Amino acid sequence: MATSISKEEVAHVADLAKLSFSDQELEHFTGQLQEIVSMCEKMAEVDTTDVKPTFSVTPNVNHLREDVADNWNQKKALLAQAPEEAADLIKVPAILNGED
Repeated sequence: MATSISKEEVAHVADLAKLSFSDQELEHFTGQLQEIVSMCEKMAEVDTTDVKPTFSVTPNVNHLREDVADNWNQKKALLAQAPEEAADLIKVPAILNGED
């Protein structure tokens, strides 16, 4: 079953996303989306009855160290390099109006 995506559908979704496209861009994106949908439909036709699910293509597992807090005893040296500090924290300029 061939699903078709119309230029109007692409324009509607673009409008919902608050995007503005020219007619040329709409044609381009409609064609791209149609290719993607066609590829998905082709993949859905593949018989995967005897194929085991694959969650990873390698037998590796995450070999990450445990996340352990470490007191690196450099707080004073770090604060000494900061342009401004307050209550043992680095003070940065406010980014919201009316807040210090």
